[in-house]
Amino acid sequence: MRIISTMTADYVLETRELVKEFKGFVAVNKVSLGVQRGHIHALIGPNGAGKTTFFNLLTKFLIPTQGSILFNGRDITLEKPAQVARRGIVRSFQISATFPHLSVLQNVRIALQRATGTSLHFWRSENSLNALNDQAMSLLDTVGLSDFADSLAVELAYGRKRALEIATTLATEPELMLLDEPTPGMGHEDVDRVTQLIKKVSVNRTILMVEHNMNVVSSIADTISVLQRGQVIAEGPYERVSRDPQVLEAYMGSAQQELEGAHG
Repeated sequence: MRIISTMTADYVLETRELVKEFKGFVAVNKVSLGVQRGHIHALIGPNGAGKTTFFNLLTKFLIPTQGSILFNGRDITLEKPAQVARRGIVRSFQISATFPHLSVLQNVRIALQRATGTSLHFWRSENSLNALNDQAMSLLDTVGLSDFADSLAVELAYGRKRALEIATTLATEPELMLLDEPTPGMGHEDVDRVTQLIKKVSVNRTILMVEHNMNVVSSIADTISVLQRGQVIAEGPYERVSRDPQVLEAYMGSAQQELEGAHG
């Protein structure tokens, strides 16, 4: 595995001229992106812009047609999904990935088992796993779910399910968290709760997130990259990106109003 020296800032993740084609259709077109350590980096863009395809390239569910992906300066372009997960790149999916008929505490404990390498020890009694309970409760406290430890995951309100998913992600001690649409379909209260949670857990961590809600992006992202037709058309802090003529043209209509409304 080769280490590639870089003259850039302290980037956890870099992509260089990344391309993904599907039978002649270019979904991701020469995307060069740098995610700075300790930052929240948001990837936004209209539907069909290539955001999910880009995420799938990072997590190795897709292999790029061209280009390279670097993690801590190491080329991981051809690595398998399990390899990049072990390196500390952990993705939460758009559909909440929890075990609905287990308790909230058990969900986090299972994630901790994976992290400690005991997930395949089926012969262990449940009592032997209770050693993980304190750690699991600490994570639940971090995401504001300690009062729901004994509730079944299926009983949680939608916003709290997202909080549980973030807790299970944190249990794996990721170096880079990839959050795929953390707030769609939520009411204002849940959006605010999850937004503040992302901000809270970002301390000493790096987050790359795909998000459609402009108010979420404006309030917590350090850097925003805007994709349109598979290409980055603008990048920088929200104040600059939201006024970019190409961005306004790409969004148009209601999304443009959202962009403008988030200034207020």
